[in-house]
Amino acid sequence: MVSMYLDTAIILKLLVREPDSEWFNAKLVGQTFETSELALAEVRSALLAKERAGHLSAGERVSATEKFLSMVVDEMIQLYPLNRAVIDRAAGMQQACHPRVPLRTLDALHLATCDLNHCGAMATTDRRLRDACEQFAIALLPVHSQDSSS
Repeated sequence: MVSMYLDTAIILKLLVREPDSEWFNAKLVGQTFETSELALAEVRSALLAKERAGHLSAGERVSATEKFLSMVVDEMIQLYPLNRAVIDRAAGMQQACHPRVPLRTLDALHLATCDLNHCGAMATTDRRLRDACEQFAIALLPVHSQDSSS
């Protein structure tokens, strides 16, 4: 079984209904999940944004937050620390991607965490993050970006 690093957007697809949630739920069955401690803040922030935009009720947001925290406590999602080694690796990866891939800071932190912890693959639909994964030979799910929308 391959460990699957989840970026925050994919974690959200497992917590709340989005257009490609079913695809990811089906493809990720039986996988072990990994992500950065950064997700502890990012998931909550994204859920608040969904509530503000009217895509979730307050109750749905609370329920999704509790589900996420339960997945962490139950070790369904293993969290890797956000530390100086990750920050330094992220900066180096941003530099290596420049100027071809304008890798954002939070995405670089996820990429560095995945790389430093030798995760099997990264689940992401973010174009920039996918391009960076390809540059560093990190396997991707979906294999092709259009696969999750079919």
